[in-house]
Amino acid sequence: RDLRGIVDALRGEETGRRDICVYPRDPQVLVGMAPDELFIDPSLTYRLDLHRYRTRPDVIRGVFVRTVTSAAEMDRINELYARNGMVTGDAATMWANHRTRTFTYLVAEDTRTGRIVGTVTGVDHVLAFGDPEGGTSLWCLVADKQDAPPGTGEALVRVLVERYVGRGRAYLDLSVMHDNTPAIKLYRKLGFARVPAVCIKRKNPINTPLFASRPPGLESLNPYARIIADEALRRGIRVEVTDADWGEMRLTVGGRSVLTRESLSEFTTAVAMSRCDDKRVTRRIMRRAGVRVARGALAGEGDLADARALLADVGQVVVKPARGEQGRGITVGVKGEAGLERAVAQALHFCPDVLVEELVEGDDLRVVVIDREVVAAAVRRPAEVIGDGRHPVVDLVRETSRRRERATGGESRIPLDDTTAEVVADAGFAMEDVPPHGERIPVRRTANLHTGGTIEDVTERLHPTIAEAAVRAAEALGIPVTGIDFLVPAVDGPDYVFIEANERPGLANHEPQPVVERFVDLLFPETRRR
Repeated sequence: RDLRGIVDALRGEETGRRDICVYPRDPQVLVGMAPDELFIDPSLTYRLDLHRYRTRPDVIRGVFVRTVTSAAEMDRINELYARNGMVTGDAATMWANHRTRTFTYLVAEDTRTGRIVGTVTGVDHVLAFGDPEGGTSLWCLVADKQDAPPGTGEALVRVLVERYVGRGRAYLDLSVMHDNTPAIKLYRKLGFARVPAVCIKRKNPINTPLFASRPPGLESLNPYARIIADEALRRGIRVEVTDADWGEMRLTVGGRSVLTRESLSEFTTAVAMSRCDDKRVTRRIMRRAGVRVARGALAGEGDLADARALLADVGQVVVKPARGEQGRGITVGVKGEAGLERAVAQALHFCPDVLVEELVEGDDLRVVVIDREVVAAAVRRPAEVIGDGRHPVVDLVRETSRRRERATGGESRIPLDDTTAEVVADAGFAMEDVPPHGERIPVRRTANLHTGGTIEDVTERLHPTIAEAAVRAAEALGIPVTGIDFLVPAVDGPDYVFIEANERPGLANHEPQPVVERFVDLLFPETRRR
């Protein structure tokens, strides 16, 4: 009842905490008591009347929702939070909370793969603070933007609602950002209605975007530039978007500024960039540095002699333009001379010089090196679809591609082209076939994220030999920020073959590792968090 007491409580917010005042009496008066410190969160509160809720008869296929059963699953929940730009929690605290009836942590399993692909948290207000209204609230709803089947979020909300209906609670409240249109659409579908309750927060560097104006052009940046801009703004670094379509920004602290294009900055010299740009040069530098490379040969218009000899010797090859990025013009698994000619002809559309390399079996590993330190490692996997026993391959590709496109702001999609049809045929299916439930079908050969590939963080498992090779490669190239690509039989083993170096790695693909933080540390070490 004492507004001054609420102000004091919010002022006492400690580092690493997020204190939120919900349902304040006279919120305008509360903010007016400390307008330089407090603000009204630009979110909407929705409420579901549990006495009127009726269980929906339709079943959401491919998803099984259950209660969290182990402390280890809290780590997977944190991974989902991080991948969706949410603040992670302390797993031990979450597990301790979950062991009381006050908190309910639910997870959604993909029944095709058994992986946890979504989560939601519920709080029972009666058990938390003796709420006389008998309310409950929903927090931290998230579905894996990369892998979750359609309807995962709805399935999680339904089960949480039914749990609280079973307890005889009166309502379920939630807070959602005013511009989160997909979430609002879901809540309205399930019967939630707007209520006038608001949230009050203390101003801090993390939530500055919620109460301060944003630089012009920020909303037009792609995810790879936007994640860097957001980290800079959190640190009080001025951001000027100089070319949104190009992902170019000028970051300024005091009298010093740095021009960036996504993770490429003025710190990368033109010489270092040219070394990465031409794969032939990159290979020579790697051999001199003692980094293992695959056997290779050069090819060109009407010049396939060396490539044919290599193919005859090793059986299968990879054909790629000597210069290029984002997987354009690359053909993997070329076996015969006719296939070699087709693959070289395709690569020649992108570059007059073609590199032919031995096909090395193994996982496609990307290691991000920033300022001579390994910051992240991830296995990249070619796009695939999972059968549900009802839809043909072509529909599964379209739906998976739509999810990948939404998850990456349009940066990733699976092409419906001849290459996709060929890969599906090699797996024993036609595009119109309906694969069995749970059947995994590859649809692309390359693991490039721009053609729908997925990524799995393996930083903690990376073998020291591979990490050392990545750092040695970056030093040999003389580049401060790079993504080094290897093929490895096992991430936790010492064997590897170098594939290429990327001078502009997509940092948004490597959360929850602190790649963006280390990048901004490199540019402006004076803003580094201790």
